[in-house]
Amino acid sequence: MQFSKRTINARKVVKMKSGIILKSIFLGSLAMGSLTLSGLSPASDNPRRIDVSVKRFAYTPAEITLKKGEPVVLVLTTEDVAHGLKFKELNLNSKIEKGKPSELAFTPDKTGDFVGHCSVFCGSGHGSMTLTLHVTE
Repeated sequence: MQFSKRTINARKVVKMKSGIILKSIFLGSLAMGSLTLSGLSPASDNPRRIDVSVKRFAYTPAEITLKKGEPVVLVLTTEDVAHGLKFKELNLNSKIEKGKPSELAFTPDKTGDFVGHCSVFCGSGHGSMTLTLHVTE
């Protein structure tokens, strides 16, 4: 069986491209494995989303543990009255309207325990409304 020069050249190109693709896959897998073994992980495209229910006079959950440098979105919802959430030390503040979710997106840049307070007066127990963030390494 005889092949034309054109067919032979086309086969050579396919072989070369296949080799390049296989090498790329191998190197990518090796890099991902190295990150995993080193305890690191590749950056996530999607931040961690945490639902927080807000009502007079509590946040549920009342405590959340986060990792430093890991992006997060707190999805805050309330069904009773307007509320707020302010973390002075983290320079974060959000207003939460009744029946309308509010998203508070941030990336913790320091470790420690941070206490957020309701920043919109909501009644007699307003002063005791807190949400604690525990940020670890």
